[in-house]
Amino acid sequence: MKKLYFLLSTLVLLAGGCTENLDPQLYGSLSPVNFPQSENDFELYMLEVYKPFNAKWGYQDLDWQNNFYSYEYGYVQLFDAPTDLFAEFPEWGGFFEAFSKANFVFLKTQGRTSHFEKVRFVTRITKIIDDLEQADIREEPKNQFLAEAHMARGWIMYYLLHLYGPLPVILDPALIGTDAEDNLTRPDRATYVSAIAEDLQFAAEHLDAYPAEYGRFNRGIALTVLMRLYLNEKNFQQAEEIGREIQTMGYSLVEDYTSLFREATEINNETIFAVSCQPDQSGNQNQGNMNAFAFYCYPSDYPGEKVQGGWPSPNGVYAANWSFYDSFDPNDERRNLLVAEYVNKSGETRDRSNLRGAVVAKYPDEGGGTNAFQGNDLPLARYADVLLMLAEAINETSGPTAEAVELINQVRRRAGIGDLPEADIASKEALRDAILRERGWELYFEGYRKMDLVRHGKWEAALQSVGKTPGPTLLPLPDYAINNSGGQLTQNEGY
Repeated sequence: MKKLYFLLSTLVLLAGGCTENLDPQLYGSLSPVNFPQSENDFELYMLEVYKPFNAKWGYQDLDWQNNFYSYEYGYVQLFDAPTDLFAEFPEWGGFFEAFSKANFVFLKTQGRTSHFEKVRFVTRITKIIDDLEQADIREEPKNQFLAEAHMARGWIMYYLLHLYGPLPVILDPALIGTDAEDNLTRPDRATYVSAIAEDLQFAAEHLDAYPAEYGRFNRGIALTVLMRLYLNEKNFQQAEEIGREIQTMGYSLVEDYTSLFREATEINNETIFAVSCQPDQSGNQNQGNMNAFAFYCYPSDYPGEKVQGGWPSPNGVYAANWSFYDSFDPNDERRNLLVAEYVNKSGETRDRSNLRGAVVAKYPDEGGGTNAFQGNDLPLARYADVLLMLAEAINETSGPTAEAVELINQVRRRAGIGDLPEADIASKEALRDAILRERGWELYFEGYRKMDLVRHGKWEAALQSVGKTPGPTLLPLPDYAINNSGGQLTQNEGY
């Protein structure tokens, strides 16, 4: 049985600040005179850094905030729904429809529930890091706590980069509560990316490869996010170096692709890091993580075992485009987690004649539990992704090579299909396109597609191919942040 790791809600006290929209806030009444002091105190204090990485409805920080792995405004909505892989969803309108159409203009008027608010969380982690560095505790746990904090800060900044571009963040604790917080000038991309890399490198150096407590950050996730950073910045040589390092860590592909997303087999040699979800949790702030994707993927008439139909009707919020479904080799086992036809609870057949897209069943509806939600863990880093990234990095520096092709073929063989055809390996450009297609088939509904399309320069063309009219790739900064900055904070292009 896996050892569960429940994140604790901790009270964190930060010093005051100056600016209206980016200053630290008071989140409790504990005094820094008496907390934290002991090693156990600092572990509780440090656990705050995990808060944005939960799979819950969200958390309360000044205003309601969404986790990066929440179900309505998290990684799938942000990076998969507004792409060529998923159908538009007009049933609920508003937020869900706009995202499915890749139209982000409406987010200009969003209030403090915006992910932009996570610049505050970066400041908070900077304060936590400073307190840890000054802590009079044993060196080994101190480095572990520091590594987890650096991992969280780097990962938050990585997501913010792909959502908004470089943002003004406080990374020097000496600047907290000073006039320096009034400077909301956006840093240049190279400076911002370098800061992310430094955090992730520190985390990779000090995190355990296999922590005793399941669910804590590990060395593999630090290296994988660092590899993604280098790849997306087209620093292919460094991405290749990181990929080769991960290859030495003992990960391997599992035989059955579908087993990666089942409760009984979710801990395996391929999953580098996952959010641990429990079937008896509701996702409220004081409870553990749960998996609620079935309610957004299954239409209301879907005959589930545990989830008796989802919330939307007549189609799921997240439904795979038929063009994407049809792009799979018919023998590809990865397509088995997309349902093209089913008999609903009334005995009627639902298929492409009355469904907008295939039902996404990547997380099988099974298992017990006192709540309707599921316990399937959410993989956030898999070895298959690393192999495909490594193949891409090798191809861009010296491809096409036999090694790069073999890395891709390993993933394809696991899926039950043949090696890449000759046409796909005839040139660097052909292999580049083949890798993008393979990433779609392997990693759909795992929050990578938008970044992949942007990196490959295919964002606009890919969306137009399925009838979507995409706007800018980045989200707009909310108006309140622009207004409160006194003109220093510049809006993203296109808004």
